[in-house]
Amino acid sequence: MKLVKFLFFIFINIPSTANADLGNNLTHDLAKGGKLIFIRHAYAPGGGDPNNFDIQDCNTQRNLNNSGRQQAKQIGIFIKDNNIPIDRVISSEWCRCIETAIIAFNKYETKSFLNSFFSEKFAKNKKLQIKNLKKYIEEWKGNKNLVFVTHYVVISELLGYAPSSGEIIISDRNLNLIETVIVKY
Repeated sequence: MKLVKFLFFIFINIPSTANADLGNNLTHDLAKGGKLIFIRHAYAPGGGDPNNFDIQDCNTQRNLNNSGRQQAKQIGIFIKDNNIPIDRVISSEWCRCIETAIIAFNKYETKSFLNSFFSEKFAKNKKLQIKNLKKYIEEWKGNKNLVFVTHYVVISELLGYAPSSGEIIISDRNLNLIETVIVKY
């Protein structure tokens, strides 16, 4: 039991660059393109959105803190260091997703189908958003990889996987989970 605890301690304290290193097979698959890369926005303290949430005003939203900004930077370094070709970066309209996309990729476009439907205010949008997201994926003809910067609820609904903040989830076009990578902050 002491050995297990020791190994766990060593694992959680590995530097993020070593912990986020991809295996050769996955690196090769991503280099070929055609994969979907879902990223839960980087660390933004708290949960859900404030009652006064306004999509046009970042001051009313839950946003990245310095740790989250550092994590977003590490996501970009991870993608670059592993030579992962990116076709497009699509983000939720929420400020924490946009900021993650800007810091990690320096480019993005927004699509409402990636928005959170966690709160009661937006829960009614879930079914249509997932339908539109699946349609977008079906119609995508890119030969690199497609990045979605989004929220826990979108990823878990689509892939049946519960991501951590800043986690990278890789799937094929049929939404079959291939691999996950946690980028620490």
